Amino acid sequence: MPDLILGVLCFNLILILFKFFVQYGVNNSQAITFNYFTAGSLGLWLSGSHIYPIQLLDFDWMPFAAFIGSFFILTFVVLATTTQKVGMAISTVANKMSVIIPVTFAFILYGDQVSLLKIGGIALALAGVFFTSTTARAFNFDKKYLPMILFIFLGQGIADVVFNYAQQTHVGQEDSELFICGMFYSAGAVGLLISIYQLLGKKTVFHYRNILWGIALGVPNYFTVFFFFRALESGFMESSQVYPIFNMSIIVVSALFGFLVYKEKLAARNWMGILFSVVAILAIMFG
Repeated sequence: MPDLILGVLCFNLILILFKFFVQYGVNNSQAITFNYFTAGSLGLWLSGSHIYPIQLLDFDWMPFAAFIGSFFILTFVVLATTTQKVGMAISTVANKMSVIIPVTFAFILYGDQVSLLKIGGIALALAGVFFTSTTARAFNFDKKYLPMILFIFLGQGIADVVFNYAQQTHVGQEDSELFICGMFYSAGAVGLLISIYQLLGKKTVFHYRNILWGIALGVPNYFTVFFFFRALESGFMESSQVYPIFNMSIIVVSALFGFLVYKEKLAARNWMGILFSVVAILAIMFG
């Protein structure tokens, strides 16, 4: 449980840094790319393994790490574009409701216990995502962006399924930190290609501040995944419990933090979503 709490706090630190991105004119694509290289390098340093990044290719789990890392950044890029085109509410709902995909696979593949309390908690969790993230008119959008919304939902869900599968079947505890590094370096490599394409096409310009903010972002990003992975490995809860509890906790903490610190207004439906999320966490935890 402490690992989940620390993971949620680290993720919310990422959200705080994103607010500074807007304030200081940081290029998202470049900063996120440097963030992944920073997170991977930090992980290698903390692992004490004394290997070079290229040596990660020798591990049999590296194809899984590369797949997940690629989906991480591609989903994030589409998420950023969709947020600009159709709004944050729909993008958040698509991203967080994808939790139903790894939960379903956990029931099928790993024999996670199915109970009415857990199923009810998951249903409440989905309702919590919807009501916490939306306003009354949030779903008025151009339907040509529907494929992008579906990609966010499926992309995040598939990445989570493969992440859980690799953790269950291919990655031992002794390699968990290196596996996370492999994911981050893979995401950084894809991000570097995207950034080069944008620079060559003169769609953006380079600035050193993107490196600095990327480094700042990489530290909590690494620890978010590190603590989440440890929560999956701990056996304290089944993976069908870890995923929804982690996502719901992020939503509750970020909404309350925005309300208390940034004075963001929450409508009645948002407060209802927070209540649903808290009840969902308790139901899933004890289900």
